[in-house]
Amino acid sequence: MMMMMDARQWVREAKNAGFKVVILTAKHADGFCLWPSAYTNYSVKSSPWKNGTGDVVREVSDAAREEGLEFGLYMSPWDRHEPTYGDTLLYNDYYLGQLRELLTMYGPISQFFVDGNKDPSSKDMYYLFDAWFALIHQMQPNANIFSDDGPDVRWVGNEAGEAGTTSWSMMNRSMVTIGGPFEEYLNEGDPNGSDWVPPECDVSIRPGWFWKESQQPKTVNKLLDIYYKSVGRNCVMLLNAPPNQTGLLHGTDVANLRDFRSVIDRIFATNLASKARVSASSTRGGDISSFRPDQVLNDDLEAYWASEEGLTTPFLTLDLGSNKTFNVVKLQEAVHLGQRVQLYHVDVMQDGRWKTVSVGTTIGYKKLDRFEKVHSQLVRIYIDGARGTPLISAVGLYLDTWSALSLAAESTQVSE
Repeated sequence: MMMMMDARQWVREAKNAGFKVVILTAKHADGFCLWPSAYTNYSVKSSPWKNGTGDVVREVSDAAREEGLEFGLYMSPWDRHEPTYGDTLLYNDYYLGQLRELLTMYGPISQFFVDGNKDPSSKDMYYLFDAWFALIHQMQPNANIFSDDGPDVRWVGNEAGEAGTTSWSMMNRSMVTIGGPFEEYLNEGDPNGSDWVPPECDVSIRPGWFWKESQQPKTVNKLLDIYYKSVGRNCVMLLNAPPNQTGLLHGTDVANLRDFRSVIDRIFATNLASKARVSASSTRGGDISSFRPDQVLNDDLEAYWASEEGLTTPFLTLDLGSNKTFNVVKLQEAVHLGQRVQLYHVDVMQDGRWKTVSVGTTIGYKKLDRFEKVHSQLVRIYIDGARGTPLISAVGLYLDTWSALSLAAESTQVSE
């Protein structure tokens, strides 16, 4: 089969699907390097591709910058090919050498992805993660480092792309070791955590991380469900899209990615609350202050509604002017000042009575709650508990006519 690798196609389709960062696996656990490393011959320079002169990392990094996307890298700590693997001093020197190559040869790196993946039967190996992270921050000070314990972004604890229904951006890094059994802690975070390490949800568009002809990509409905359970739960969505044996993203994958983007754009194109009249049970400084309740309807996430200092159970009321039909509510906190909300619920007025359509715990940067379709003019958002005075930066109401999933487990329906 002829190899027609086209990094520009990969990046172009990522951009078309709305992604902002392209992260390339520069070396996986097999040890083969997709750049001509000076530290091993087990790389593209020993490949017949381009007669050994090719450099996949270069092609992808150049394509990303041409398309205006940020570029990131993953380099597996586990290396089944390198003979020094298992020797703490020699292998860590080897890894640091390759790390320096990647950090200095390909321009700005926005994220460096590290994990603890290793077969239990492989050689024992002690990774000097602190030394690796120090080098990354030294050579690429704007890069975010992803791992089980950050230090900048943390793994969400599974590869299904799903954050916990409770999702804190805080954790205690000292409680986690990379590769250890901390999935539940990573999935939910820690309201008492001293480290700000937001979660990132990694998942593949296919059943595995590499392309196989026998496998099919996830449907648009499944991708949409993952979106709600990652982006809609205070996380970043990291979607793996593997090239096929010709070096291209398969047509079915591309079609699903494009449709996925189209569906998201259509759902969130119209905020049905954008022209609402907003009132609050409490406002710091009164209704003419910079903390007034209508701040939740502008596009500035650094502007926010705040209740009086120390009041942790206020509520907002939105009058939509007439009955609107919706089944998604968006809530956002002013997370540049921390994550505070611990418990909330959303009511709508129906037949002269308030009906609860959604109950949640954390909000964070963004929370998207789905529920059965309702028709209402009045919506009330109650903050039922918070670590401090809640600061709400955005509220939105949307109609999702695309999800084919049962929402019975997604929200709590309670009539009062």
